[in-house]
Amino acid sequence: MANHKSAEKAYRQSLKKNARNTTARNKLRSAVKEVRTNAAASKLNESKTAYVAAQKLLDKSVGKGIIKAGNAARLKSRLNRLVKKVAGK
Repeated sequence: MANHKSAEKAYRQSLKKNARNTTARNKLRSAVKEVRTNAAASKLNESKTAYVAAQKLLDKSVGKGIIKAGNAARLKSRLNRLVKKVAGK
């Protein structure tokens, strides 16, 4: 355990940040999964709305430093390709 006051405070802050980031990461994963499941079920409208929501969450996550910009761009590209594939059917 920390011995100094500042180290104790830093530890408390790290626990709060960890909890916040874990929650945000879980929401993000759920949003991405929702797009994939709707696309797999060939639900075009649901997958489009889920994609828009996931895209918004991805951009926010980059701004908050939860994921990196390249990772978000790759996910958005793959999800968009998936939604377009459903639209083409």
